[in-house]
Amino acid sequence: MPSVYALRSSFRYQERPEAELEKLEVLGRGNGGTVYKVQHKRTSNIYALKVIHGVGDQSIYKQFLRERDILRKTDSPYIVRCFETYEKPSGEVALLLEYMDGGTLDTFLRNHGWFSEPEVSHITRQVLEGLVYLHSNKIMHRDIKPSNLLVMNKNMEVKIADFGVSKVTTLPLDPRNSYVGTCAYMSPERFDPDSNGGNYDGFLGDIWSLGVTVMELYMGHFPLLPPDQNPSWVTLMCAICFGDPPTLPPGASDEFQHFLDCCLQKEPSKRWSASQLLGHSFLLKYQGIHIR
Repeated sequence: MPSVYALRSSFRYQERPEAELEKLEVLGRGNGGTVYKVQHKRTSNIYALKVIHGVGDQSIYKQFLRERDILRKTDSPYIVRCFETYEKPSGEVALLLEYMDGGTLDTFLRNHGWFSEPEVSHITRQVLEGLVYLHSNKIMHRDIKPSNLLVMNKNMEVKIADFGVSKVTTLPLDPRNSYVGTCAYMSPERFDPDSNGGNYDGFLGDIWSLGVTVMELYMGHFPLLPPDQNPSWVTLMCAICFGDPPTLPPGASDEFQHFLDCCLQKEPSKRWSASQLLGHSFLLKYQGIHIR
């Protein structure tokens, strides 16, 4: 497969991108924008077009710019590819993205209920490959969750997406200035900065979010609260900061539980890094097993 840079150079938007693209269907809406499944008229290639409407809202526009800048720098099989960006005279902006026919893992969960342990291992390895790439390039995602992970139906190929709240950094972050992303997947030190001396390591924050996500894929529901409990900010804070360490239901392997223990340490320095987790026995155990 050619690099994202070669692909990008082979496609250029016109001032009116609708002359090049045909909208086929709406894939999703939210956060000031709409994602469409589109077809390039000349080549018949299928893409996802993420259109941002709320450019008058500076916070939304800044998220677009952040995502655009990060996707321009990334070239990894575990990160969704961006082929082009454009800005219309009206101020509407968009990203032309790789199309993933399985949608998000969140949608997959709603349709199928849960994933088996070998499937979770297969998914987790790919997300970790993406995180290793991002972290090695000083990029913290800050919003890892099922709805930001895209899947291809064939071989369950998974890629990290949605970099609107991501950050490139070479310095420790102040958690008080990094309260972005989805609360349910935030690490304890982001809810309660003083518990960690006011320091925040966004890379280790990604690992906590990964652990919660992995549990959710296996259990079929958000794992830190009972399925019927209202996930208010207060209940989430109490569960994340003061709740007992989460455990998997009977039937899960010891390797799986240990993997989660390495992700979901309340003390950030005790969490494993993405590169360390890639060598964990939970991933090695199922490597090479055929996945639907």
